[in-house]
This record gives sequence, structure tokens and C-alpha cells, in this order.
Amino acid sequence: MQDRFFAGLLYEYQRLLAIDYLTGGLFDQLNMRGHNPYHISGAGLSLTYDSRNNAFAPDRGGFLQLYFDHFAPVLGFDFQYTNYVVDFRRFIRLYRQQVLAIQAYGFFNSGETPLRSLASFGGSNSMRGFYDGRYRSKNQVVFQAEYRVPIFWRIGAVGFFGAGNVGSQLRELNFEDLKYSIGCGVRVALNRRERLNLRIGLGIGQSVSNDLYFQLGEAF
Repeated sequence: MQDRFFAGLLYEYQRLLAIDYLTGGLFDQLNMRGHNPYHISGAGLSLTYDSRNNAFAPDRGGFLQLYFDHFAPVLGFDFQYTNYVVDFRRFIRLYRQQVLAIQAYGFFNSGETPLRSLASFGGSNSMRGFYDGRYRSKNQVVFQAEYRVPIFWRIGAVGFFGAGNVGSQLRELNFEDLKYSIGCGVRVALNRRERLNLRIGLGIGQSVSNDLYFQLGEAF
């Protein structure tokens, strides 16, 4: 049991030199923090429990990670805020080698959060079908599930569904204006022993966009 628990210290430093944006546009109208050059420094703690039987494509076990990063305006750094992340995953082997994978993910900020540290909604691993950064806000919650089925030889198929929301306040993370995506794809086992797959998938995001993905490894 002890080898499933991990703890570590975090340190993050960012220095933004410039952002190319339209003067007088939304950044200026909304007075977004971080649209001018800045640099920040933060430290935190990470706690992880990992009982998965494989890092690339598990079919049993779970994963839970909690971490926070606190940024303070000391030594001339800009902005004071704290970032909190919760990542829970569960993998259930069903009939034969078919696997149900689920993930619940939360990304939260408190304080003067600059633009590049806001939650970024979408991408190739979360809410597929929305491009990464389609929505940005201080907070984000996402739930997604994926069903993985081997077909023959090295080929497998998957279907996935995701739902989530973003908001500047925690109370905005509700079912109003809920965002969702669905999709499907195939898997090609490049290394059976290590369960390393080539992932090809099409995600469709709630009347916004469709995205095709070619990546190594599973989404989560």
C-alpha cells in the first residue's frame, strides 16, 4: 500500500514577455490581468494515490491527485493567487478486455489570477471537440467517461463523452449552460507489452467545433 502514495513539493515560475493583442479590444475593455508583461513565482504541495496497473492504458485501479500552488508578490513578482487541482480517475475492467474509464477533474483559482493561469477548457485530453482554451475562466469542472473495446490484432475502438463548465465564481459551476462533447475513435497498439497505443479520435463539441486527434497514449 505504501508504494501507492506519493508526496512532493512544487515550484513554478513564469515570465511573460509580451502578448500580441488588439489595443482597445476585449483585453483592455475587461481589464484582464496579465495582458501586459509580468513574472510570477509560486510553491506548493502535491499528494497522489495511484493503484493503476499500467501508466499508459490501465484496465484496473484508480488515481487521485490533489495539489495546490500559491503565488505571492514577493521579491518583485506580480500577482497573488492560489491554484488548486483535483484529478480523480477510475478504471473498471468489464466483459473480457473491455474497459470503462472515468475521470472527474477540478481546477480552481482564488485571488488575482493572470490570464495564462486561468483554467483552459478543451483540448486533446479533456472535453475533446473543444479546442484548448475555447473557454477560459478562474474555475473549471469536467467529468468524462470512455469505453474501450479491443477488436482484433492490435486494433481497438473507443467511445467517449464529456461534460463540464467554467466560471469566475464557484456558484457558476452548475448545470446552466453546461458544455458537453461526444466522440469515438480507434486505437493501434504500438507496444503491446507496455500498452502504448496510437490514439486516433474525432471529438464533437456542442455546436462549436469538431476536432480530429492523433496522439500517443490514452486521454487519461
